[in-house]
Amino acid sequence: MTNEEKPTKETFEKWHKDPKYWKWGIFYFNKSDKRIFTPKRNKYLGWTVNFANPISIVALVAVVAIIYTISQYLKSL
Repeated sequence: MTNEEKPTKETFEKWHKDPKYWKWGIFYFNKSDKRIFTPKRNKYLGWTVNFANPISIVALVAVVAIIYTISQYLKSL
């Protein structure tokens, strides 16, 4: 698969089911998958971060920083 081709739904499913892309069974790490957020192993439990994508780590830190800032603001009221 070249960088220009978008993976098919079947490819996404294959990656999602392959245990080699799940570190310790909970952290998704797949350099071939360019998505930032991916479904968790049990898709009914929400989404997780693709830790192989550097943008996803920045997004995760940003979300945590926003939540922390809001909680500190609400605590000061």
